[in-house]
Amino acid sequence: MRGGGWRRIASQVGRSVTVWAVSTVTMLVLAGILPDFQLQSADGDSATRIAVTAALGAGAFGILSAVVWPLLVRLLLLVPALVLGLLVFFLNGSLLLVALRINPSGSSEAAPETAVIVAAVMSAVASATGGALAVRDDDAYRRRLSRLADRRRRSHPPCATTPGTVFVQLDGVGHDVLTQAVGKGLMPTVGRWLAAGDGQRPTHRLTPWRTDWSSQTGASQLGILHGSTFDIPAFRWYEKDNGEVMVCNRPTSAAELQRRAILHTGDGGLLTVDGASRGNLFSGGADEQALVLSIATRRRGRENRSRAGYFAYFSDPANAVRTALSFAAEVCREIGQSTRARTRGQRPRVRRGGLYPFVRAFATVVERDVVLAAVMGDLLVGRTAVYADLVAYDEVAHHSGPRSRDAEKVLQRLDRCLALIEKVAEHSPRPYRIVVLSDHGQSPGETFRARYGLTLGDLVRAGCGLPVPRKAERTHSGAEARTAVRAALRRPVEERSERHRPAGRHSEPMVLASGNLGLVSFADVHHRMTKEEIDARHPALLPTLANHPGIAFLLVRSEEHGGLVLGPYGTEIPLDRLDAHPGPLAGFGPGAADAVRRTHSFPHTADIMVNSWYDPDDGEVLAFEEQIGSHGGLGGAQARPFLLSPLALSTPVDDGQELAGAEHLHRVLRRWLREANGPQVPLTADEADRRAA
Repeated sequence: MRGGGWRRIASQVGRSVTVWAVSTVTMLVLAGILPDFQLQSADGDSATRIAVTAALGAGAFGILSAVVWPLLVRLLLLVPALVLGLLVFFLNGSLLLVALRINPSGSSEAAPETAVIVAAVMSAVASATGGALAVRDDDAYRRRLSRLADRRRRSHPPCATTPGTVFVQLDGVGHDVLTQAVGKGLMPTVGRWLAAGDGQRPTHRLTPWRTDWSSQTGASQLGILHGSTFDIPAFRWYEKDNGEVMVCNRPTSAAELQRRAILHTGDGGLLTVDGASRGNLFSGGADEQALVLSIATRRRGRENRSRAGYFAYFSDPANAVRTALSFAAEVCREIGQSTRARTRGQRPRVRRGGLYPFVRAFATVVERDVVLAAVMGDLLVGRTAVYADLVAYDEVAHHSGPRSRDAEKVLQRLDRCLALIEKVAEHSPRPYRIVVLSDHGQSPGETFRARYGLTLGDLVRAGCGLPVPRKAERTHSGAEARTAVRAALRRPVEERSERHRPAGRHSEPMVLASGNLGLVSFADVHHRMTKEEIDARHPALLPTLANHPGIAFLLVRSEEHGGLVLGPYGTEIPLDRLDAHPGPLAGFGPGAADAVRRTHSFPHTADIMVNSWYDPDDGEVLAFEEQIGSHGGLGGAQARPFLLSPLALSTPVDDGQELAGAEHLHRVLRRWLREANGPQVPLTADEADRRAA
């Protein structure tokens, strides 16, 4: 056995002995403090006998934890997932009560109420000790996951020897943010793959791609996994034909959008052949799913294994402890960071109190750890295609800023996740190609409300001649992690109401926000209103919006021109003339006109589409939600995500061409999956796409 093997064994033995010793000392201390907890008989015992009794009790507790814990977790799968993670200490404590009963010395006893206290303290101390020794030991973490996968591998048939592919989505990480992080040395794994500045040969290529107008996870991931972004005008929108507000991260909406995409394309998705979907909004047609939002509302059964990833992770008590400790540390970290930002008067800034520290900890710790464990299990059983979404950066960047120190810390931890996946892939039964990508970026900037003292809804009401509240209400944030928490707690409905019923002949306009993209709909009119109809009903509305300094342009339907882009000072440009006369779209870069025209063609595009102000010099936008890092519309880094692919794969696009849209990216990923099943014939990207068609 090599020296490294002996060191690992010694480390494991030392960790176990340390936990046992600390647990024994803790039991002795508690016996001396608590009057109703005894480790000696009524006649009195020697100090040696008392110590042996404590050691036996602590040892029995450890054995029960290793043997009984997985069974308890399986029985508790019906408990909401987040609650299951919080039951770690209580379950360990219950096992300790059993350990006291079966202690061979027979001299330990405790009153029922005292026993609960002893159990809780013992559980906490043992968990803290073991977790502190292993929480940053990625090798130990990988070995534990490998043992879990070995059990599952025995029940699976041998996998193919052709290369598998794992797609890791770093949610919200823009192309420029990634390159800057690599340049600063924050992401050494990605830097090594790109051979950034060390003279080595690169193994991966970095390619930017461009989103649609709706630069958000719902549209991008549906396009990537299911090949269609049709009729996804924003993160949330109102559908007049059924009276519902669709929200991409609501489970019922996600299920419906996935159903529509499958009908539109006639295909099940990217992952239909031996695929796994982990932590995504949509399944991609995968048979193996964990933490997939589109199936979160179904009854548990063969078609709903969304919560199976929780058992695979929490069945190992060391994993549960690792996550519990990291969760607590992340909550404290967020409280400290938000307090520092507030005391320093940092601007821009949004509120980060209430439950947000726990929401952030769930996204950056619980969801990350469970998804990562599921991906590693997939690699170790040799699954063909795996797609996983890590949402940590997106959640933190919304509230701290995309280039903040807080966000950079998250990028460092995500790089460690990639390194861990790479290590596990080395031990998998088949070779793997690791593709890293993002669904969108984020654009910085203060909120519309912070700059002007009113929300987009207030401005619309003013343009309609309706009363405006003196104090602007905060616009609901659409951060993905909040609904992930709700789904884990089995409370997935996010919006205040599922359906909207017009109150009268001329009901108030419905105003929805998706980052720096706003949507205005008149629910009492059952078709998409034209500019002429809006002007007849509210003559001041469109001029009020188009001339406001915080708004860049509007999109409306026109009886004469089909579609119009409206800008300040009476600017009106038909959609078919945008290429020659971009008008207010000039600063948004190439592809903006095509994105606007495509959105105009959707059946459920709002009566008025509003894109906020954008500064091309510093890349800032004004979010209509309470976010200082936003995405969802046009302007800046939000529409420029990245694709990091191995050089062994064919080039995504030929030189001089642009990777435009999530549907185009879907075709590229499909091509790469096909390449693994046949001879590696070098083709140009155009030739490969033509053959695929």
